[in-house]
Amino acid sequence: MPAVSIHTSIAEEILALKRERKAIILAHHYQDSEIQELADVIGDSLELARKAKQFDGEVIVFCGVWFMAETAKLLNPERIVVVPDKNAGCSLVDSCPADQIRAFKHRYPDHVIVSYINTSAAVKAESDIICTSRNAVQVVNSIPADKPILFCPDINLGNYVKQQTGRQNMKIWQGACIVHATFAARKLTAARLEHPTALVAAHPECPAEVLAMADYIGSTSALIEHCVKSDVPEWIIMTESGVRHSLEKGAPSKKFYFVPNENCNCSECPYMRMNTLEKLRDCLETLEPRLELPASIMERARLPIERMLAL
Repeated sequence: MPAVSIHTSIAEEILALKRERKAIILAHHYQDSEIQELADVIGDSLELARKAKQFDGEVIVFCGVWFMAETAKLLNPERIVVVPDKNAGCSLVDSCPADQIRAFKHRYPDHVIVSYINTSAAVKAESDIICTSRNAVQVVNSIPADKPILFCPDINLGNYVKQQTGRQNMKIWQGACIVHATFAARKLTAARLEHPTALVAAHPECPAEVLAMADYIGSTSALIEHCVKSDVPEWIIMTESGVRHSLEKGAPSKKFYFVPNENCNCSECPYMRMNTLEKLRDCLETLEPRLELPASIMERARLPIERMLAL
């Protein structure tokens, strides 16, 4: 019981600081449920950044990973953007340094650079257009068929998009999410045997052999929406297990099963779980770690996002 009272006290501090700072708390679906409970908005990275534009406050607290807060800053340049833990990174971002994208552009100037939103602001600044997992197929289809493409950085999402669009002149960066890439088909097969009446919903960052077994493939928000609204009472979920909070809140009578990946007996992103209630309180109090981006990067990185939104 003491732990509950401590958390209650911290939650009260957070809400008081939020009012004092005229702040909005944004939480990604992969955050711990106790953080999601305090958030003003829960969603995926772009969805949250866009929602932030609709409030009248001064401070955005982004409970997610660093690149997501960068996107919020790009779309809200006049606001203060802080994160609970500056070290909350992303394996996809790390796999795709901006200098390597610049080198590719120098070598292949004819290629259209399509970058997944799970990239740094510096990579976005080198890109022609941004996509999300929800609209990646639409974005690639919008590019003239004779134009060669570099899709970065996620190899699994890239392969899925290539399959869905039939684009043969598309190079795919060799990056991967440390959670989704390690979901194994054999573990999904075992889960289906254990839950024979359940259907499978998977994020397109999963390996092709997992996606081949899925009954539904979609982005984080799309997956949650589909499973909540469907008539199916049981789902095996192939994405980060933080989505359990939104799934069970939206459909408390349904059953959701999560498959462990090859690295551990869980399906949690270690970066996402670096954020805590204590760090959330502290960043509201000190307005640190604060995210700042050079004006030149912001101007160039906003352009490919605007091109995507124009679709």
